[in-house]
Formats: sequence, C-alpha cells, structure tokens
Amino acid sequence: MNRMNDTGAVAGPASGQTSHTHRLRGLAGTGVIATLVAMVATTLAAALAQAVGVDFEVPEGGETIPMSGFAVVTGFFSVVGIVIAVALLRWSARPAKRFVWTAVSLTAISLVAPLLAGANTATTIALLALHLVAATVMIPTLAQSLRSRTD
Repeated sequence: MNRMNDTGAVAGPASGQTSHTHRLRGLAGTGVIATLVAMVATTLAAALAQAVGVDFEVPEGGETIPMSGFAVVTGFFSVVGIVIAVALLRWSARPAKRFVWTAVSLTAISLVAPLLAGANTATTIALLALHLVAATVMIPTLAQSLRSRTD
C-alpha cells in the first residue's frame, strides 16, 4: 500500500507491510534451506540403514521403498511444515509456541504409519528414526526462525 507525504509524492509501501513481507520471506527461505538439509539427512540415514541390512520392504505390495522416496516424502512434508509456520507467523500471537506444539503433535501422529505398515522390526525402527531425523532438523529450525521474526 502506498501513501502520500506532505508534498503529494508517493512515499512507497508502508513500513509495516514491508516488514511483514520481509519476515515471511525470511521464514520461507530458512524453511527451504532446512528442507534441503532434512532431505539430505534422511536420505543419508536411510542409505546407512540399508548398508547395515535394513531392507525397507513394506509387506503391502511387497515393494522396497526407494532411496529417492525418502527425499521426496521428507521434502513434501517439510514444505507442509513451512506453510504451517508461515500461517502461524501471519495469524498467531505466539507463532513459535503454536508451531512447536503443532509440529510435535503431527510428528507423533506420523509415527503411527510405520508401526501399522507390517514391516519387519529393523525396517519399522529405521522408519521411525527417519521421521525423527526430519523432525529434528525442521522443528527447531522453524521454531527459532519464528522466534527471531516476532521479537
């Protein structure tokens, strides 16, 4: 939104809007970097698990989860986390606190799927650990970014 100064010239965007846009962009940028880190971390952890004998075979269809699948799923749900963080920054009085509560709750819910998949014990444990690897990267990073943007 532009405003006029005393001389009748347009002064440019209101500083509140510029500041808000800057905060959202900064959070989104931080989130994208954290997403890339989480994707690499989960894929490397999955590769390490596979190297020590975890087969990542899920009985439903008997197929093995490909390495690229870990990166894709981590990336998708990390972006969902960024969207939640941006929404909370925009509409919550306490975005960091609400984000941590929401993200931890969603992470706990996500741990149910590996338990119900019917995979062998090693695969189940590895899948649970991979969920926690991604959460360990994303949740603190986005929460800290929310804190620094609301001070």
